[in-house]
Amino acid sequence: MPQNPAAETTPIDIEKIQRILPHRYPFLLVDRVLKLNAGVSITALKNVTSNEPFFQGHFPQYKVMPGVLIVEAMAQAGGILLYYSIPDAEKKIVLLSKIDEAKFRKPVVPGDQLKLEVKIIKLKNRFGHVEGKAYVDDELVAECQLIASSLDFEKMNGQQ
Repeated sequence: MPQNPAAETTPIDIEKIQRILPHRYPFLLVDRVLKLNAGVSITALKNVTSNEPFFQGHFPQYKVMPGVLIVEAMAQAGGILLYYSIPDAEKKIVLLSKIDEAKFRKPVVPGDQLKLEVKIIKLKNRFGHVEGKAYVDDELVAECQLIASSLDFEKMNGQQ
């Protein structure tokens, strides 16, 4: 983990994303970070391919990325942003606590590239409130507000 995460530069590649997020295939939904302004905002990408396992059942005749996974992609981008925005991030895990005002405006299909834009609305103590927007070809396809909480790994594992 970086000594001073706020000093990192972008873009952030998949190897570094995997050092920040605990998610792995098939649930890692951020492929690259294009721009990050610690404490403020992030722009990340998710490439949507026909090989995604969820397309086998959603839907076989007309493949549509589930809205809940678009929200999860925004949440993961927000998790990376919070990692670079909170102290001692390498000792914490960020967990999604609440989803508000989710809206889905257009289906996301194989071949699309989701551009995930997340900005911090409020960051206080253990909680971060962010606004996420997902675009395909500069067209808004989904948006929501998310609240996440950060927990110390040691406290989660019962170590004090």
